[in-house]
Amino acid sequence: MSADQQNSPHAEPGRPGAVRVGAVDCGTNSIRLLVAEGVPGEPGLTDVTREMRIIRLGEGVDATGRLSDGAIARCRTALADYTATMNEHGVQAVRMVATSATRDAANKTEFFDMTAEVLGEHFPGAVAEVISGQTEAELTFAGGVVDLDPERGPYVVTDLGGGSTEIVVGDLVDGEVKLLGARSTDVGCVRVTERYLHTDPPPGIEIREAQSGIAGVFSGVAGLPLGLASRWVGVAGTFTTLSALAQELETYDPERLHNSVVTLERMRDVCSRLVGTSVCERRALGPMHPGRADVIGGGALVASALCDLMAERAGLSELTVSEKDILDGIAMSVLGRLAG
Repeated sequence: MSADQQNSPHAEPGRPGAVRVGAVDCGTNSIRLLVAEGVPGEPGLTDVTREMRIIRLGEGVDATGRLSDGAIARCRTALADYTATMNEHGVQAVRMVATSATRDAANKTEFFDMTAEVLGEHFPGAVAEVISGQTEAELTFAGGVVDLDPERGPYVVTDLGGGSTEIVVGDLVDGEVKLLGARSTDVGCVRVTERYLHTDPPPGIEIREAQSGIAGVFSGVAGLPLGLASRWVGVAGTFTTLSALAQELETYDPERLHNSVVTLERMRDVCSRLVGTSVCERRALGPMHPGRADVIGGGALVASALCDLMAERAGLSELTVSEKDILDGIAMSVLGRLAG
């Protein structure tokens, strides 16, 4: 979930054979934790706690090719807290994945040494993995559709992150994910903001340049079988925030957001108005996380371009927004390893 922290009271696993697993997703903009409970070999996860922090790990990576000392320090602080939380909740196995920012960084060894040191305090041998775009797409799809009716597929799931956007077409067959096509694109809210949106609020020329750049990236997904999809699912904080704004919520409410449906017309309208506002104006919006306000204009431009793509290529007219995403897919993969 995209709220800062949503904790359940500490408790031992409630189901016979259940174990606690930890999933950490370290992206370009945020780092998130899920502690969940499940039975290895059986479907279903029960949340124990979710947390999210904006750490901006990818700040400046697009320009310098390196993770900054400040970004690594912010990540260390958050990860140390997450490791303590997992230990307190009796986590037996953990998986941490690192995505776009670390794939692009020249000094990623420094980052991985830090994660091994911090995680190793309670979970010997644990270290962050740089996952490929394909693996990222598979985990995103598995998490994004976990609460959806398989009879309503195939689905196209998009994860709009800080440095990349995953677009995955797939189906659920007898409870198993069947991928039909996937792309990981180098466009996200932080990357677009740093490349194109230098003024607050951005003038028309910057917005048009960003739109052109995004369109160029998405032209590379021509081979994806989007026309097979009967439903579009958007996951991660940009989409959930945009849904909250589309619903005119006064505060961020995960229950109102999970599996909410927004028409593409309404989503385009929200995106258009948001990109032209100042960071100060965005921070004043009730559902807006303060750490997301300076980059969500870039995210809105990506979301709007995706609306056009889904309408033109898949003939879809609405978006389903899910609070479940790659974090849930990571937790499911940990249970799978324990079962295997």
